[in-house]
Amino acid sequence: MKFSCPLYAVRSIAAARTFYEQVLGQTVVMDAGTNLSFAGGFALQEDFPGLCGFPAEKLIPSAHNAELYFETEDLEGDMRRLSAAGVTFLHGPKEYPWGQCVARFYDPDGHIVEVGESMSSVVLRFLSQGLTEEETARRTQHPLEFVRACRQGRI
Repeated sequence: MKFSCPLYAVRSIAAARTFYEQVLGQTVVMDAGTNLSFAGGFALQEDFPGLCGFPAEKLIPSAHNAELYFETEDLEGDMRRLSAAGVTFLHGPKEYPWGQCVARFYDPDGHIVEVGESMSSVVLRFLSQGLTEEETARRTQHPLEFVRACRQGRI
Protein backbone atom coordinates (compact mmCIF):
# COMPACT_ATOMS: atom_id res chain seq x y z
CA MET A 1 0.00 0.00 0.00
CA LYS A 2 1.28 3.45 -0.93
CA PHE A 3 -0.17 6.77 0.26
CA SER A 4 -1.25 8.91 -2.68
CA CYS A 5 -2.65 12.26 -1.45
CA PRO A 6 -5.14 14.03 0.82
CA LEU A 7 -8.53 14.76 -0.73
CA TYR A 8 -11.13 17.35 0.22
CA ALA A 9 -14.80 16.83 -0.63
CA VAL A 10 -16.27 19.94 -2.28
CA ARG A 11 -19.79 21.03 -3.24
CA SER A 12 -18.74 22.65 -6.52
CA ILE A 13 -15.58 21.58 -8.32
CA ALA A 14 -15.78 24.77 -10.43
CA ALA A 15 -15.86 27.08 -7.40
CA ALA A 16 -13.14 25.11 -5.64
CA ARG A 17 -10.96 25.12 -8.75
CA THR A 18 -11.31 28.89 -9.10
CA PHE A 19 -10.32 29.37 -5.46
CA TYR A 20 -7.30 27.06 -5.49
CA GLU A 21 -6.02 28.23 -8.89
CA GLN A 22 -6.80 31.94 -8.82
CA VAL A 23 -6.58 32.77 -5.11
CA LEU A 24 -3.91 30.29 -3.95
CA GLY A 25 -1.98 30.02 -7.24
CA GLN A 26 -2.11 26.23 -7.42
CA THR A 27 -1.75 24.26 -10.65
CA VAL A 28 -4.07 21.45 -11.72
CA VAL A 29 -2.11 18.44 -12.97
CA MET A 30 -5.10 16.20 -13.66
CA ASP A 31 -8.69 17.17 -14.41
CA ALA A 32 -11.09 14.22 -14.27
CA GLY A 33 -14.21 16.38 -14.32
CA THR A 34 -15.48 15.97 -10.77
CA ASN A 35 -11.98 15.26 -9.43
CA LEU A 36 -8.96 17.55 -9.62
CA SER A 37 -5.38 16.74 -8.64
CA PHE A 38 -2.98 19.60 -7.94
CA ALA A 39 0.78 19.87 -8.34
CA GLY A 40 1.13 20.32 -4.58
CA GLY A 41 -0.08 16.76 -4.02
CA PHE A 42 -3.72 17.19 -2.95
CA ALA A 43 -7.02 16.51 -4.67
CA LEU A 44 -10.61 17.80 -4.66
CA GLN A 45 -13.69 15.65 -5.26
CA GLU A 46 -17.22 16.78 -6.11
CA ASP A 47 -20.17 14.50 -5.15
CA PHE A 48 -18.11 12.60 -2.59
CA PRO A 49 -21.19 11.20 -0.81
CA GLY A 50 -22.57 9.79 -4.07
CA LEU A 51 -19.21 8.33 -5.01
CA CYS A 52 -18.79 6.65 -1.61
CA GLY A 53 -22.43 5.69 -1.16
CA PHE A 54 -23.40 7.60 1.95
CA PRO A 55 -26.14 10.21 2.45
CA ALA A 56 -25.17 13.78 1.54
CA GLU A 57 -26.22 15.03 5.01
CA LYS A 58 -23.35 12.98 6.50
CA LEU A 59 -20.87 15.32 4.82
CA ILE A 60 -20.00 17.87 7.50
CA PRO A 61 -19.04 21.32 6.22
CA SER A 62 -16.49 23.25 8.28
CA ALA A 63 -15.62 20.16 10.31
CA HIS A 64 -12.41 21.79 11.63
CA ASN A 65 -10.58 18.48 11.77
CA ALA A 66 -7.98 18.89 9.01
CA GLU A 67 -6.19 21.53 7.00
CA LEU A 68 -4.12 21.96 3.87
CA TYR A 69 -0.77 23.58 4.66
CA PHE A 70 1.11 25.91 2.32
CA GLU A 71 4.38 27.79 2.82
CA THR A 72 5.35 31.17 1.44
CA GLU A 73 8.33 33.47 1.24
CA ASP A 74 6.03 36.53 1.34
CA LEU A 75 3.39 36.14 4.06
CA GLU A 76 2.58 39.87 4.15
CA GLY A 77 2.01 39.99 0.39
CA ASP A 78 -0.06 36.83 0.45
CA MET A 79 -2.16 38.20 3.31
CA ARG A 80 -2.94 41.31 1.26
CA ARG A 81 -3.87 39.16 -1.74
CA LEU A 82 -6.06 36.82 0.35
CA SER A 83 -7.81 39.75 2.01
CA ALA A 84 -8.44 41.37 -1.37
CA ALA A 85 -9.93 38.06 -2.58
CA GLY A 86 -12.39 38.19 0.32
CA VAL A 87 -11.36 35.00 2.09
CA THR A 88 -12.76 34.40 5.56
CA PHE A 89 -9.97 34.09 8.11
CA LEU A 90 -9.99 31.71 11.03
CA HIS A 91 -7.17 33.90 12.36
CA GLY A 92 -4.73 36.37 10.91
CA PRO A 93 -0.96 36.03 11.13
CA LYS A 94 0.33 34.94 14.49
CA GLU A 95 3.77 33.85 15.57
CA TYR A 96 4.32 30.50 17.22
CA PRO A 97 7.04 29.69 19.79
CA TRP A 98 9.34 28.33 17.05
CA GLY A 99 9.18 31.73 15.32
CA GLN A 100 7.02 30.88 12.32
CA CYS A 101 4.15 33.22 11.47
CA VAL A 102 1.05 31.55 10.04
CA ALA A 103 -2.53 32.45 9.17
CA ARG A 104 -5.51 30.16 8.69
CA PHE A 105 -8.55 30.74 6.53
CA TYR A 106 -11.41 28.87 4.88
CA ASP A 107 -11.84 27.65 1.32
CA PRO A 108 -15.32 27.94 -0.29
CA ASP A 109 -16.42 24.68 1.39
CA GLY A 110 -15.28 25.70 4.88
CA HIS A 111 -12.11 23.58 4.85
CA ILE A 112 -9.21 25.10 6.78
CA VAL A 113 -6.21 26.26 4.78
CA GLU A 114 -3.01 27.37 6.50
CA VAL A 115 -0.30 29.51 4.98
CA GLY A 116 2.90 30.01 6.89
CA GLU A 117 6.35 31.41 6.42
CA SER A 118 8.74 28.79 5.12
CA MET A 119 10.98 27.60 7.91
CA SER A 120 14.02 28.48 5.82
CA SER A 121 12.87 32.13 5.78
CA VAL A 122 12.32 31.99 9.56
CA VAL A 123 15.86 30.65 10.03
CA LEU A 124 17.33 33.35 7.79
CA ARG A 125 15.35 36.03 9.65
CA PHE A 126 16.75 34.89 13.01
CA LEU A 127 20.30 34.68 11.66
CA SER A 128 19.98 38.20 10.19
CA GLN A 129 18.82 39.42 13.62
CA GLY A 130 22.10 38.21 15.09
CA LEU A 131 21.15 34.84 16.58
CA THR A 132 23.89 32.23 16.29
CA GLU A 133 23.28 29.02 14.37
CA GLU A 134 22.90 27.15 17.66
CA GLU A 135 20.45 29.72 19.08
CA THR A 136 18.47 29.63 15.83
CA ALA A 137 18.31 25.82 15.92
CA ARG A 138 16.98 25.91 19.49
CA ARG A 139 14.48 28.68 18.76
CA THR A 140 13.13 27.11 15.56
CA GLN A 141 13.17 23.58 16.98
CA HIS A 142 15.04 22.47 13.85
CA PRO A 143 18.31 20.57 13.63
CA LEU A 144 21.54 22.54 13.42
CA GLU A 145 22.18 20.89 10.04
CA PHE A 146 18.93 22.46 8.72
CA VAL A 147 20.00 25.90 9.97
CA ARG A 148 23.41 25.55 8.32
CA ALA A 149 21.82 24.37 5.06
CA CYS A 150 19.55 27.43 5.07
CA ARG A 151 22.50 29.75 5.65
CA GLN A 152 24.39 28.11 2.78
CA GLY A 153 21.40 28.44 0.45
CA ARG A 154 20.89 24.68 0.11
CA ILE A 155 17.31 24.91 1.42
